[in-house]
Amino acid sequence: MKNYFSPLHLLFFMFLLGVMMMLFQAELLSFAFAKLGLPPEMGLTVLFLSLFGSAVNLPVARIKSDAPPREFTQPFDWGLLRMPPQPFHNETQISINLGGCLIPATLSVYLFSHSALGLFPTLLGIAIISAISYFFSRPIQGLGIGMPILVGPISAAIVGLVISPEHSAPLAYISGTLGVLIGADLLHMKDISRLGTPYASIGGAGTFDGIFITGIVAALLA
Repeated sequence: MKNYFSPLHLLFFMFLLGVMMMLFQAELLSFAFAKLGLPPEMGLTVLFLSLFGSAVNLPVARIKSDAPPREFTQPFDWGLLRMPPQPFHNETQISINLGGCLIPATLSVYLFSHSALGLFPTLLGIAIISAISYFFSRPIQGLGIGMPILVGPISAAIVGLVISPEHSAPLAYISGTLGVLIGADLLHMKDISRLGTPYASIGGAGTFDGIFITGIVAALLA
């Protein structure tokens, strides 16, 4: 299944890449990567892969929907991604987003295994952000799950500073990315069958922005 960028969103995408390059030149991203314990080249590679991977959804399952068949007249316009109108026939395709799920989850495992973070504070941070994300995310009829962009990074930075000040940056990233995935997407899976959407992407669309921004902002703030 494909995600599509409108011309406006493509321009914003290119602008974001330009901003990232300027931040890198200004050593802000280097500072964030250093706090995470990542070499600058590796951190920048992960960010680029996450951006480009946001357009890749890997289908994993199909579920029947309780909502009546409907045809969308307006495209899905949320954050960086814009979905074209799609017909819906009582079935939803469940996918996993490469840039918003698989890559940040893999990086979270890497950061945990290469840091001195304990299991309990890590699980506690993930649980707190999961609860916050679940509270602030909303099922949107005919579209999927949406969540405000800044909730994840700001709350993750606070959790990192409070729970483990000495390892605040990796904890902020891990709890922020995994917490948003769990709270905004996985805990709302039960609602998908009632939304009448032709597809739902774990880590994509409405939650991708929050997950992507969390990786940068949480590390800078923590």
